[in-house]
Amino acid sequence: MLRNASTIKGYAITGSDGHFGSASDFLFEDDSWLVRWLVVDTGHWLSGRKVLLPLSVLGHLDPEAKEFTVRLTKQQIKESPEIDSDRPVSRQMETDIYDYYGWRPYWGAGLYMGGYGGIGGSMGMGMQPYLGSMGREREIADTRRTDGDRHLRSMEAVTGYHIHARDGEIGHVEDFLLEDADWSIHYLVVDTKNWWPGKKVLISPRLAGDIDWEDRLVNLDVDRQKIKDSPPYDPAATVDRAYEKQFHAYYGNVPVSTSDQR
Repeated sequence: MLRNASTIKGYAITGSDGHFGSASDFLFEDDSWLVRWLVVDTGHWLSGRKVLLPLSVLGHLDPEAKEFTVRLTKQQIKESPEIDSDRPVSRQMETDIYDYYGWRPYWGAGLYMGGYGGIGGSMGMGMQPYLGSMGREREIADTRRTDGDRHLRSMEAVTGYHIHARDGEIGHVEDFLLEDADWSIHYLVVDTKNWWPGKKVLISPRLAGDIDWEDRLVNLDVDRQKIKDSPPYDPAATVDRAYEKQFHAYYGNVPVSTSDQR
């Protein structure tokens, strides 16, 4: 199902022998809009040190308890490679983490979406591949960036980016809707209060054209009226398959989730 990234931030992360931190951010690829890493803040336990976990390692998500479980021990986390939270995550940094745990890298096995290599199971905690993400992987397979040109983006940093339609600004990124079957970004939640008071709209990443990371700006390939006339979004309501079909029909080129978990 679709979940707001902002509500997941702060969830407790609990290993097989106890709590070791909380979710503080997600890192996603800017070409596929797939989340690749969960950033975990270990708090006072490791003096504020942050660690990276691939999303496939996450087990049960309990919205009521606001908790993720993972099949790792606190000692494994403590001895894992350290990351410099002030620098972009490099491919070498990712490789070090995968090597430490014995996991297969997501970039080295075609449509493989990550998960355990030598630590039981291919998708981690029973998670099944999501067909929609496989399509995205195929789309970018021929244009995959080289090892020296990786672009993992912080979801926290992208929050607040301005959104521009062809004929002007429409608002800013307020949140993200994530599909928890594969942790892809299905929608940007855009606050339009400076243009259309009191309204929020959903924008598919597929509508994004040029993204100016330096100026914190997302340019869309549609005009403002097209967005204003799009299917209404109620933040208090669940975005279900019926809504997604309506959204797809309106824009004409935005895939609809095929997850049977809706």
